[in-house]
Amino acid sequence: MDKLESMRIFVQVVDAHSFARAAEVLGLPRSTVSRTIKELESWLGLQLLQRTTRKLSVTAEGRSYYSACKQILGDIAAVESSFPGRSGQPGGRFKVGMPQSLARHCIIPQIKDFLQQYPALELVLCSSDNVEDIIQEGFDCVIRTGRVEDSTTLVARPLVNFKWTVMASASYIRAHGQPENIDDLQNHTAVGYLSHRTGRTIEWLFTADDGDRAIRMKEQFVVDDTDAYIQAGIEGLGLIRVASYLAMPYLKSGALIACLENATFDLPLSLVYPQNRYLPPAVRAFYDWSKRVLNQRI
Repeated sequence: MDKLESMRIFVQVVDAHSFARAAEVLGLPRSTVSRTIKELESWLGLQLLQRTTRKLSVTAEGRSYYSACKQILGDIAAVESSFPGRSGQPGGRFKVGMPQSLARHCIIPQIKDFLQQYPALELVLCSSDNVEDIIQEGFDCVIRTGRVEDSTTLVARPLVNFKWTVMASASYIRAHGQPENIDDLQNHTAVGYLSHRTGRTIEWLFTADDGDRAIRMKEQFVVDDTDAYIQAGIEGLGLIRVASYLAMPYLKSGALIACLENATFDLPLSLVYPQNRYLPPAVRAFYDWSKRVLNQRI
């Protein structure tokens, strides 16, 4: 049994959630893929996958083995690409996660450029605000908002900083006035943004002379989607606070008006990926590309 080839097939089956789809991607007969997984399970003495007529799921042991396979295959690809005579061009399936708003407004409008640079990549972009477990979910890397510390399993590389912008519609300001300072926010109502991770709405953070301040706003209307959040602000349902890269079109059109322009809070965007001895070529390429793109747009 070719162990590396078996690892590659197993990783593709897990990524594709299907024997048939994995066989199609790999250009192999489905019977070969199925036989390889059975041989691998027999050799390891473990059940890696649970199969039913409707669903293919990964066992706990399978998840651990999948993570190890991804690291080994990534290390091999990185080592090979570092030698003269190798093109260093990344290829294969590449799974990236990031917040929906960032994907929609910054990354997807420019992604054709990245795909043209690296035609051998099959990019899977999961635009989710709740990417929690990078390794268990099979992500090669994710873009995360906020300060992320390196750990024994993850590496965080800074991309760019952005500011939060407090905004309101003209109709809201006519009805309730415009906040003049941070303390004045207690007299105003905000649209709440629900975090599914905590089950609570998100506090507003500001940088003040005495340190960072977290303010919990009064809320009458709560949403859990960025587009709905901005639309609620346009409809005058309360103050909203959005990333600066989202704010500009609405400020230019006059749909929303900036408030508290001197009260800001900076947050970094970071590329986070599993700790490997060698940085996979696809991750390196995506980091360089996304950093350039985000610095142009934020």
